[in-house]
Amino acid sequence: MTVKRIGMITIGQAPRPDVAPIVEKYLAGRAELVQAGVLDGMTKQEVEERLSPGPGEYVLTSRMVNGDAAVMSREKIQPILQRKIEDMENSGIQTILLLCTGVFPGLSATKAFLIEPDHVIPPTVAAMVKGSRLGVLVPLVEQKEALKDKYHPHGLFPVFAAASPYKNDVESFREACAELKEKADIVLLDCMGYTEEARELVSDLTGMPVILSNAMMAKLVSEMI
Repeated sequence: MTVKRIGMITIGQAPRPDVAPIVEKYLAGRAELVQAGVLDGMTKQEVEERLSPGPGEYVLTSRMVNGDAAVMSREKIQPILQRKIEDMENSGIQTILLLCTGVFPGLSATKAFLIEPDHVIPPTVAAMVKGSRLGVLVPLVEQKEALKDKYHPHGLFPVFAAASPYKNDVESFREACAELKEKADIVLLDCMGYTEEARELVSDLTGMPVILSNAMMAKLVSEMI
């Protein structure tokens, strides 16, 4: 019997031992998870020299294979990301999950189902929260302003706070949760790098329900098998 394969492309480096177990939990052994990364084969210095954000560029962050955080420009990584999608398609993979909640205008797949979290999460969350106040936790302070446009078309006007999933800094989570606690009723972790442990921490600090983006997407992808 042919083993089904699900592709997962991180904008950092593969494999992703922090996030892959969450996706694999929902795949439940029914498919093999094939991973690739935009930054595969690059050093941290090469990423900084070639892909660092310039003025006015859309800022993203992800994880290097050694656990370090990398910050990069969407405009500079998008051509590499598109090639990774094409490589997966050419290998016969029919379902591809983009492991990033950022907005990437113009990505495409010829035959495969390309699942982009920014197309799924905002409308889904809008349906879930309805009249409740939404708090959104993002990795970088620079993203608090840039990500508003992702939510406004869906009638969402969240309050933002920042704490990176790629730095072991509990104090930054405490400060971010203090910002959200008085202004929100439910919290979305808007980065595919947040883990179940991060969800538990934010829930404990805020006393509110917390939505984990990668778990939401993993459940959806598991239905594609």
